Amino acid sequence: MTITLAQLIATGITPAVARAFLPHMATAFERFDINTPRRMAAFIGECGHESSAFTRLEENLYYTDPTRIAKMFSALRQVERARAYVRQPKALANVVYANRNGNGNAESGDGWTYRGRGLIQITGRGNYRSAAAGTGLPCEAQPDIVAEHAGATLTAAWYWHANGLNALADRWNLDAITRGINGDAMAGHADRVERCNRALEALLSMPSIP
Repeated sequence: MTITLAQLIATGITPAVARAFLPHMATAFERFDINTPRRMAAFIGECGHESSAFTRLEENLYYTDPTRIAKMFSALRQVERARAYVRQPKALANVVYANRNGNGNAESGDGWTYRGRGLIQITGRGNYRSAAAGTGLPCEAQPDIVAEHAGATLTAAWYWHANGLNALADRWNLDAITRGINGDAMAGHADRVERCNRALEALLSMPSIP
């Protein structure tokens, strides 16, 4: 089945955003077997949470509170150290993502270059490289492509498929899907469940394209 514009809007995405994403979603869904109401609904719901209803395609690392930085990032647990990175998103990314997920050290600039982007935020040079191999997009060489509508959707669908989330969606195991995306933190669990269930209701109650 192919999702319609009316169905996508009914999932909670604004009309303008839905129109922008619909063709890319159709392409990504076909390529990565996201082809049943449950698979589509779980994808839309989880991505909707991750991206604030498909409106935020790049990680926000601009913080004004050092306590918040210390809470969010284990590399800066001491509030006094975190204070140096208030309103310094580039410096913050380079420190907290240094030597992780294929990144070099803080001086390499990889943390900022390969910060989270896309509907399911791809983070780290190694993950951008894997996304490039899985999608054919030049994600590592041109990381900003992951924050564009087409790249954001295709990389998210690749991640979804590569991590076995279609099978979990078939069983409507939303907790396991969230862990596959967010880890054990399960951040925003209630919102994710609400978005997924709303999307499933929209897909099941409205006419679709065979």
